[in-house]
Amino acid sequence: MPKVHVRTKPISKGRMSVYLDFSPPLRNPKNGKPQRFEFLELFIYNKPATVWERKHNAETKALVESIRATRQLDIQNRKFGFISDRERDSSFIEYFRDYTNSKAQSSSDNNAMAFRYFAEFSGHDLIFSDLDEFLCEDYKNFLLSGPGISRRGTPIARNTAVSYFAKFRTLLRRAYKQSLLNVDLYVQVNPITPKETHREQLEIEEFQQLVDTPAKSDLIKRAAIFAGLTGLRFSDVKTLYWSEVRGTEGKYNLQFTQEKTEGAEILPVSDQAVEILGERGLPNERVFPNLAYSSLKPCFKDWLKKAGIAKNITFHSFRHTYATLQLEFGTELLTVSKLLGHKSVKTTLIYTKVKDKKKIEAAGRIKLKF
Repeated sequence: MPKVHVRTKPISKGRMSVYLDFSPPLRNPKNGKPQRFEFLELFIYNKPATVWERKHNAETKALVESIRATRQLDIQNRKFGFISDRERDSSFIEYFRDYTNSKAQSSSDNNAMAFRYFAEFSGHDLIFSDLDEFLCEDYKNFLLSGPGISRRGTPIARNTAVSYFAKFRTLLRRAYKQSLLNVDLYVQVNPITPKETHREQLEIEEFQQLVDTPAKSDLIKRAAIFAGLTGLRFSDVKTLYWSEVRGTEGKYNLQFTQEKTEGAEILPVSDQAVEILGERGLPNERVFPNLAYSSLKPCFKDWLKKAGIAKNITFHSFRHTYATLQLEFGTELLTVSKLLGHKSVKTTLIYTKVKDKKKIEAAGRIKLKF
């Protein structure tokens, strides 16, 4: 049977700090991570010399034993699949905030805004035991109402609501897997259905135009073209290390962990893609150092104008370009899905709707004489 042991260690003035030693480790209710020790910020006197010190030791030991017994129950509850009252009463908001902070290096402030919208809806004192299907559906309706809490107060679009609710559901799944929820709300609550939108992408001729056109930032230009040649998201381009660029001419590949899916990937890349990276740096250096999402828009606006391209091209458009050009040039859908790092080929199907030259060619094959 797992145990919780009381431990002490010497501190100043003849005192002993008291802490708990968990075996096996307990899960921290705030972040879900294993925790071996819990420091109680309590102390006893090593050699009590007065009546007051002896009384202090007795009361402190009684308090410590009460805490130890509670933690022992936590371990037993976890063993039998229950969730302790201590975990049920811990803050889901803090859990959400900690998760958001762990994603601070992602492509934009999308995670931060997803947290802000949930906090706006629920307040800042929501605990795990408050979460149920009704609350989740209520939050879905809140997002679908198009609230605007940004500085400009602009109502969010449906597809933004889709994104924020998806992040919330991901967190529900994470909490359930960590036994912080006793119901799999991720399965019980359906996602918001996206509204189909036109996904901007570049024709091969337009892609070449951008390659031939100078940009205000060579760093951003090289990063965007690299994304168009590899299909990487901004987050993966930004966090790429030289140690992850491997292989030799004709056999280059990237070995990295996707920021979005946290999946380990080995992605074959072309010689051209590696060539555009420039001179190789040290293994622990970023391939695109100091690449900032906030710098993209002004650079892209000027770059596209110079190239004569009147499209709303974003960094993610280069990933769309990679996918649609691969399909256009005959690469099988399953292969494209694997290159993009999609967990399901259904996700890749969205790119078949962007443009299909084969369908355009087929439309003109049946000809009649008039």
